[in-house]
Amino acid sequence: MDYYELHPVTPQQRYINKAVEKLKKGGVIIYPTDTVYGIGCDIFNKSAIEKIYRIKNVTETKLFSFIIPNLKEIAKYAKVSDYAYKLMKKLLPGPYTFVLPASKLVPKILWTKRKTVGIRIPNHPVALTLTEELGHPIISTSVTNRKGEILYDPSEIHMVFNNQIDLMLANGAINGQPSTIVDLTNDEPHVIREGAGDVSMLY
Repeated sequence: MDYYELHPVTPQQRYINKAVEKLKKGGVIIYPTDTVYGIGCDIFNKSAIEKIYRIKNVTETKLFSFIIPNLKEIAKYAKVSDYAYKLMKKLLPGPYTFVLPASKLVPKILWTKRKTVGIRIPNHPVALTLTEELGHPIISTSVTNRKGEILYDPSEIHMVFNNQIDLMLANGAINGQPSTIVDLTNDEPHVIREGAGDVSMLY
């Protein structure tokens, strides 16, 4: 694993560029978000997605969400009602994953049986810059150990994943919670998982 420690205030662009190059070559990376560390790859690289399933020790019935850089991009990857757009505009960027009907552009490996997808716009410059510069969304799934416990400390993550991941951008310990998952397939929010995002903001 290539391992780079980012400056906490001004992340080094050269390290982010190295991560983008890995993603373009089908690599799998670990990167910081506004909640916890994430494991990611280009959503259009099926073999990289399958590698993440193996790393996470889960089957393809476990669906991954993905990160896009801004609200303008949402319409490419999901069908968005006026209600859903207004709510997301109020809350994003932020620690929420929104479940929406998938567009045909999204690879079917990322669809649920209901033909929906989970979309994130985290409030973190590194995560957003990665997907902006790649030009594609990237997978967003929490870094966990084999027991499913979230790992927060970069040195522990490095030790556990050293032989499985191509590159890690370390940004100090991120002692957060996973994102709050909200189903917006209907014109009222349904909270699937309460996490870092304040659910009172949904109403």
